[in-house]
Amino acid sequence: MVTENDIAQFSKQCANIFEQVSRDVIGQQEVVRGTIIAMIAGGNVLLEGVPGVGKTRLVRSLGRVFDLPFSRIQFTPDLMPADVTGTNIIVKDEKGNSTFKFQPGPIFSNIILADEINRATPKTQSALLEAMQEHTVTVMGVSRKLNEPFFVLATQNPIEQDGTYPLPEAQMDRFMFKLIVPDPSLDELMQIVSMTQKTMAEVADCACTGEQLLKMRETANKIPVAEEVLRYAMIMTAATHPVGECAAKAATQYIRVGASPRAGQALISAGKVLALIKGRFNVSYSDIEELAFPVLRHRIKMNFEAVAERVTADDAIKLIVDEVSKKYKK
Repeated sequence: MVTENDIAQFSKQCANIFEQVSRDVIGQQEVVRGTIIAMIAGGNVLLEGVPGVGKTRLVRSLGRVFDLPFSRIQFTPDLMPADVTGTNIIVKDEKGNSTFKFQPGPIFSNIILADEINRATPKTQSALLEAMQEHTVTVMGVSRKLNEPFFVLATQNPIEQDGTYPLPEAQMDRFMFKLIVPDPSLDELMQIVSMTQKTMAEVADCACTGEQLLKMRETANKIPVAEEVLRYAMIMTAATHPVGECAAKAATQYIRVGASPRAGQALISAGKVLALIKGRFNVSYSDIEELAFPVLRHRIKMNFEAVAERVTADDAIKLIVDEVSKKYKK
């Protein structure tokens, strides 16, 4: 049972986390907020933005704020799966006998930055698949558990598509959120340049340990969800399918493939965290509507008509949210 004291403590801890991250990252409130919600909820995040907007700095700052080990993997076309997971190497003991010893790869950390994930081959991309979903790594038939909490933040550049390998649907679906990193405003740009002239290093202090993060996750899991709100979230997910009893008009017109059941799971898990951040005991309709964009935008596939009319995934989601809100909200 979650008490008022638990909620107050949770909200205070989150405010402290946001405050420390803001010491290193100028602006980008929505991106920071979404990333931290996903971390607490136990999900992974895909960041999309042009180079130089602070994606890597955000992850390094999170490592400091949560006092967790951080690994950066720069994905390139020649990166091999063993470069990510690790491999067995031959070592000699004191008697000169050769034995195999497992050499862990950079995936064996708590916070993983998969930089430009779409530049690696599908074989290497799939090395992250098991780690993201099962939190285990299997090398030569032996499975090894990853340390908790475990969080993957992958980045991709939306402009340069030459020589890239778009993530398959199965792997995109394993990201709880897809967050779009916007360009900074003029004032934010001035603050960024002024800050980096003094030091390029992160200055954030620890605001939450790994154990406290896991405790926050447990608290969020205990938050109740009213049956009407749960049904609303599932309708929001089902409305993205072009065919079905809940199909929205925008989905029928612009979407080729709708969101998977993982979208419904993500809406509820993240909704619980968002409710606690706002100091509430329960998930509301507005929480589901707010989270629909980061949860759904990478899980729906637009059809030819949408491409021809330049209708983006976010445009379609807005139309769906508006329709579902008017039709089903009590």
